[in-house]
Amino acid sequence: MDKLQFHNMTLTWLEGGVTSLDGGAMFGVVPKPLWSRKYPVNEKNQIECATEPILIQYEGKNYLIDSGVGFNKLNEKQLRNYGVTEESSILESLDKLGLSAEDIDVVLMTHLHFDHAGGLSRWEGDVLVPTFPNAKIYTTEIEWEEMRNPNIRSRNTYWKENWEPIQHQVETFKDSLVLAPGIEMIHTGGHSAGHAIIKLTQNGETMLHIADLMPTHGHQNPLWVMAYDDYPMTSVFAKEKLMKEAFSNGHKFIFYHDAYYRMIQWDETGKEIVDSLKRSKVAGIQF
Repeated sequence: MDKLQFHNMTLTWLEGGVTSLDGGAMFGVVPKPLWSRKYPVNEKNQIECATEPILIQYEGKNYLIDSGVGFNKLNEKQLRNYGVTEESSILESLDKLGLSAEDIDVVLMTHLHFDHAGGLSRWEGDVLVPTFPNAKIYTTEIEWEEMRNPNIRSRNTYWKENWEPIQHQVETFKDSLVLAPGIEMIHTGGHSAGHAIIKLTQNGETMLHIADLMPTHGHQNPLWVMAYDDYPMTSVFAKEKLMKEAFSNGHKFIFYHDAYYRMIQWDETGKEIVDSLKRSKVAGIQF
């Protein structure tokens, strides 16, 4: 498991699963000759996307960003269609750190699509129970409403198996929420109506987890958004603002889906990488 020390925060990426998704869907209207220079693709036109939650240990509490794809939550058709090569083994990851699921205090959900929310519940016999029974689970009010009442498009990714067992743990917010000094959730919309990002601040430095607005380092261009985005122009405008601010102020980015980088910092032009942490686990798809 990869670790990153951010002043008083210790970040650890847990084993939440790996998917292989269609590159055209992941890069939307961007032509393949352009995006395939930035991110590797296989002969099936799939790109590798990790689903690896970030554990933040800070001021005596354990925070988790998103929850992985889950274990035994997908049928054979779903496993095939989503190119799942690994399912979640988060409990085993926590055990290696001397922790258990009961030790997670807070789960920060950027949004509630299946590949982020699948790990919130687990099977105990033939009953689904909360994976993190003592945690408060935070998401935006808009996201929680759509999770429970999906529309004709979103019902393909908002599943009752991922929300019914944990509904008593959920707390919502509207625009932004400060969970602790230096940990803030901010509603952006775009990828989903209720999509949120995570802003970590320590000693005047900032680290951004902008989730599925920039799922991989290959999506760094503000115009490169996914065909999966429900509101693509909202994604573009949010990314444009975030990237401009980040490049100007030296912010770093951390990733949930990227199969090659954990963290990247670009220079003021946004073209050169000045600092990074590569994912130690070797991806199955390479250039």
